[in-house]
Amino acid sequence: MGIENGLHLSDIEDKDELDEEPGEVIESAPPLKVGEERELNNSGFKKKLLKRGLGWETLSSMTKLQFDSTRDRDEPVTLRLGQGQVVAGLDHGIITMKKGECALFTVPPELAYGFVGREGVPANTVVLFEVELISWITVVNVSKDRGIIKKIIERGEKIERPSDLDEVLVKYEVALANGTVVAKTPEEGFEFHVKDGHLCPAFPKAIITMKRGEKVKLIVQPQYAFGEEGKEASDGIHPVPPNSVLNIDLELVSFKPVVDVTGDSKVFKKILKEGEGTLVANEGATVTISYTARLQDGTVFEKKGLDGEQPLQFITDEEQVIAGLDRAAATMKIGERAILTINPEYGFGNFEVKKDLATIPPSSVLLYEVEMLDFIKERPPWEMNNQMKIETACRKKEEGNILFKSGKYQRAAKKYDKAADYVVEEGSFGDDEQKLVKSLRASCWLNGAACGLKLDDFQGAISLCSKVLDIEFNNVKALYRRAQAYMQTADLVSAELDIKKALEVDPQNREVKSLQTALKQLQAQSNKRDAKLYSNMFARMTKQTSVGIKKLKVEKSEDEKKDEDYVAMEMEKVADSFC
Repeated sequence: MGIENGLHLSDIEDKDELDEEPGEVIESAPPLKVGEERELNNSGFKKKLLKRGLGWETLSSMTKLQFDSTRDRDEPVTLRLGQGQVVAGLDHGIITMKKGECALFTVPPELAYGFVGREGVPANTVVLFEVELISWITVVNVSKDRGIIKKIIERGEKIERPSDLDEVLVKYEVALANGTVVAKTPEEGFEFHVKDGHLCPAFPKAIITMKRGEKVKLIVQPQYAFGEEGKEASDGIHPVPPNSVLNIDLELVSFKPVVDVTGDSKVFKKILKEGEGTLVANEGATVTISYTARLQDGTVFEKKGLDGEQPLQFITDEEQVIAGLDRAAATMKIGERAILTINPEYGFGNFEVKKDLATIPPSSVLLYEVEMLDFIKERPPWEMNNQMKIETACRKKEEGNILFKSGKYQRAAKKYDKAADYVVEEGSFGDDEQKLVKSLRASCWLNGAACGLKLDDFQGAISLCSKVLDIEFNNVKALYRRAQAYMQTADLVSAELDIKKALEVDPQNREVKSLQTALKQLQAQSNKRDAKLYSNMFARMTKQTSVGIKKLKVEKSEDEKKDEDYVAMEMEKVADSFC
């Protein structure tokens, strides 16, 4: 039986999930075989497969489709599911179909014409519908409130969609409901950053749902267009009356991904050309790059690898170049080309710097157009023999020591952490190497703990010292540094235990004795505060019956202030010696 126009409304909810554009599989049971019939939803509604469809996609209920209406006329009809253009049973059945599929649906009265019937269909009649699904257009409720409806005319490439930071190239034509064109891009399209928006609020919201090469039709309600005020003519845009609905033909031609390299919006990387494979240079890699470096006004101040200049080669995370270039290069693939926008904090700061081709003024934003020509990643431990692991760990530890002495504690900590990684697996080393490896690993952890104390990462320092004490329970330096960290976190009991243990091992250690003196001062201060707190609490309780509750204020005496100054001075004496 064919499908006729003018059927009753069906009540199927919209499927608004943008990631579900191809539709959803309604049946959880195995796919039907040709000639097989199955009841759906235990409602008496049945589907019999007459001809298989193509592919795997089924429909969502916000899909515009075409299917055979009457075999006699041999004319397909276009309907919108969920809008009451077919009986409820068919709404439920058609969304289980694939393109090209032919099925016979047995629809019970309550899902067909009910207890009333219609012309040619008696009341309480079971109706058979034979349906062939010819094609469909996926429709997406972009804004979730039907303010922006997107009809996908041509699917895009791959699966990537632009993000807010990306720069997109689009082509579009914007028309009013009466067909009047109010805006149109030139033949080459128009480029803008998604986060900056363009023309009206609907554009960025729709674009982040699109794939490269995707073509769509948008129906945009006034709240996502130009609202109650409309828009006056300007910059090639014709006037738009108040409360106008817009019809937009939109194509996402391409987009350039933009990456916030440092996570604080101070170094951006706009990818002009994708690199090869999936590997990036990463920290510690030896990279070879070419670039042109400019100021924001376009002044070129340096070139490498271009116009006869040799490419630049450096090791990432070694401060051999400005921080912005260093951090961005570590994220690049071989063959990748990108434009870097580097704020002064990751460039040359507040200094004036003379370069080959121009002088860089203080506080300059820098633009680097960079191509990653090649890189050699640092060899991981599993690619090394034991001797190489030990040599690499020793080298990285010494590099960390140099950084520590120059006050670069964050980078020093990373060096110690990497050094320890090369000798962390005891089982891979021979008996003659175990003693050296154990000592090397402990010294890296201890020096890392010293960095933690300098960086106020007291929990990190405690953790590293505890690792050392797990293998050397009498290590005085580990006890000393962990006690310092405990004191900074006000865990005076744990600090006292570590100091006592350290003095049992080395009773004459001057640094530990000095720390013990500082601990006693802290304990005295704590006791004074506790005594005053309880004294004031009892006094307050006595006064409550006559004068009410007063705010408790604990003032520091001159003696307490002197004690705190002394303790602060002692705590500054962090042992900067290295293992």
